[in-house]
Amino acid sequence: MKSFTQLIFFLLLSISSPKLFALQNNIGSLQGIIKDSKTNNSIEGVSVFIVDSKIGGSTNSLGEYYISNIKNGKHLIEVSHIGYSTIAIEIEINGETKHDFSLVQSVIENNAVVVMGTSKAATLKTIPFQVSIMRKQDLLQSSSMNIIESITKKAGVSSLSTGPAISKPLIRGLGYNRVLTVNDGVRQEGQQWGDEHGIEIDEASVNKIEVLKGPASFMYGSDAVAGVINIISNVPAPLNTSKINFGSNYQTNNHLRSLNGNISVNKNGFNYSAYGTYKGAGAYQNKYDGYVFNSNFNEHNFGGHIGYNSSWGYSHLLLSNFDLKAGLIEGERDDEGYFVKTLSSGISTRATNEDFKSTEPSIPYQHIRHFKVASDNNLKIGENLMTLNLGWQQNRREEFGYPENENTRSLFFNMKTFTYSSQFHFKEYNGWKNAIGINGMNQTNQNLGLEQLIPDYQLFDAGVFVFSQKEVKKINFSGGLRIDNRAIETKKLLEQQIEKGDAIKKTFSNFSGSIGLSVPFNKHSTFKFNIAKAFRAPGISELCSNGAHEGTTRYEYGDKNLKSEISVQTDGAFEWNQEHFSLNIAGYLNQFNNFIFYRKLQNANGEDSIINVEEKKLTAFAFDQQKATLAGLEITIDIHPHPLDWLHIENSFSFVRGWFQLPIEGSKNLPFIPAPRLQTELRADINSKNKSVKNMYVKVEVENTFQQNHVFLAYNTETTTKGYTLVNVGIGSDFFNNKNKQIAGVYLTASNIFDVAYQSHVSRLKYASENKATGRTGVYNLGRNFGIKLNLPLEWKL
Repeated sequence: MKSFTQLIFFLLLSISSPKLFALQNNIGSLQGIIKDSKTNNSIEGVSVFIVDSKIGGSTNSLGEYYISNIKNGKHLIEVSHIGYSTIAIEIEINGETKHDFSLVQSVIENNAVVVMGTSKAATLKTIPFQVSIMRKQDLLQSSSMNIIESITKKAGVSSLSTGPAISKPLIRGLGYNRVLTVNDGVRQEGQQWGDEHGIEIDEASVNKIEVLKGPASFMYGSDAVAGVINIISNVPAPLNTSKINFGSNYQTNNHLRSLNGNISVNKNGFNYSAYGTYKGAGAYQNKYDGYVFNSNFNEHNFGGHIGYNSSWGYSHLLLSNFDLKAGLIEGERDDEGYFVKTLSSGISTRATNEDFKSTEPSIPYQHIRHFKVASDNNLKIGENLMTLNLGWQQNRREEFGYPENENTRSLFFNMKTFTYSSQFHFKEYNGWKNAIGINGMNQTNQNLGLEQLIPDYQLFDAGVFVFSQKEVKKINFSGGLRIDNRAIETKKLLEQQIEKGDAIKKTFSNFSGSIGLSVPFNKHSTFKFNIAKAFRAPGISELCSNGAHEGTTRYEYGDKNLKSEISVQTDGAFEWNQEHFSLNIAGYLNQFNNFIFYRKLQNANGEDSIINVEEKKLTAFAFDQQKATLAGLEITIDIHPHPLDWLHIENSFSFVRGWFQLPIEGSKNLPFIPAPRLQTELRADINSKNKSVKNMYVKVEVENTFQQNHVFLAYNTETTTKGYTLVNVGIGSDFFNNKNKQIAGVYLTASNIFDVAYQSHVSRLKYASENKATGRTGVYNLGRNFGIKLNLPLEWKL
């Protein structure tokens, strides 16, 4: 009832916001012409977007744009178009304001707008930390099974995977509750403590992804100690415009097929959108394992928004519903190496071709339903600005693990979360940009399944922060402080009326802060430095878990005496950007007090401690703490050589190393740290003379993942992993009609074209059961895969 009352409260607030804060005076407009810097030809279809107000437009056939109903004052404008460097600039709007732009041809993104990690939108050049950006076009041109796999092309970003349907983000070697996901201003809450719990966001709905690498606790509180993934799906159509988009995707390896469609309308500031997606896949395959039993999945999603944008700001109401059924891969095989399944009679038999082809997973599998409704508001109060984000979400995660009773839920988590976030941005004074803010959440989780891994609990989280930014002689200084309090209260951990854990009541309080600077030596080079103190309260599983769940290879024990993790990270970066060359070198040192990790338990004989659960033998793990350090390096080099302007060469190298201050059983390495990786992309942009074919490209990617020898050998927790090289290719183009309107986009990909059999060091399937026929342990990653994506956009003026 409490959650329902909260939901009604913010729905009413969202509806009433325009009436409470609307100020209809001091209104201006922005107009101008956008041309190519070399040819001086006008460019059609350029996006001009006022970031904080979420209003914008695009240029016509003459390169002209016009945006009305803008409140007078300074605004951050982002100008972007495929094949050109993005322009991000602050413009003073005063009545009818004119501003022309010249775009430079380049695929190098060196000054995009970032809307997270700072109090207001800012440019990449002015922020003191590292942020990677992926846009809708990047997602269309890449091949992946889920949204998290899409962003692993970026330096310092990887994923902990459990098959094609489930991937968890790792930023600079850290994941789980150390990485916070934000979707349209609302933190995503969906049992992210678990290995096999992915991100419940529809990839087809995404317009832009920002990955903040490094501690962001002073803005977001606990759970952002490693970084933040900001996923933006709600971008209203330009004023008086209607858009419809249809898309499809097919991939050969597991016969993945997806269909999606969306509509977006903006009439005189009143805007709305709706989308829907279906995705289904059979079992994936590789050279060593053949088809991997129970890697099947299917997904059904829908959502949209309704809102109003005007000179006073905007108010949007958003809704999304995510529904995924995914098999949990255990890797059990018979003596001849064939995957087996358990029938309702308890007898094991070989998996059939029908099992591999079906999009319906077999037992064990999980069914995830995530419903979210949110209110996103940006309100101008005089010359000040207030943002308000409220969200209510329900995550229902069911795990089915009994073949003899297919409808019985072994685990069923029913989690409800109310989140709130508000910031007040003061009028800029003498170059100072100051803001204060509050955010937090109220969360309850209830067990409705036959078993309990974690107890029922209630969590209340609240934090307040201040942020300041100032430019002094072109040097941008920024920093902030925050105080947080998190209270967790649990019930007893029970399983079939047997008590497995006491009720606990815990409070975690701490402060965090960040200070940094961005120093432009000249128009080409920038130096960045940032130091941040962050913290993370222990998660519910780390404190209270006692049990196993389907799809894992371990039995977990929590520790109610765990303390908060404290992190102090120092970041430094040097950037060099020119029209044909870009270099980014970033290094970091992250020192932890009370770093939480899990390790194997041993029995009295010094062997692995084995727990028998439902006739399955699981290895016992427990959570522990120790002082630890992580250090890493990321290098990205983009070359766009002249006079070969059609050629683009991008190289990125990522390295992270983690170690304990004191050895544990003779081992100092942190567990499950990604291996070093070198990625190279050669891309040719082909300028077709045919006006109906534009943005054509051909690319070749080479992914070199090195051997990982720095592993946590204590208690046989993990093993070394061999290196491997993958080669991917892609080709695509956009197609236009005789009115110069895009009518289609076609994108072809071929991944792992040499069908290399490999295991990622951060794949959970690496520790699945041994194949007795070959002696190989675990299950291997995806083999050769061809894909085709089709995008059909339609747009017209109202």
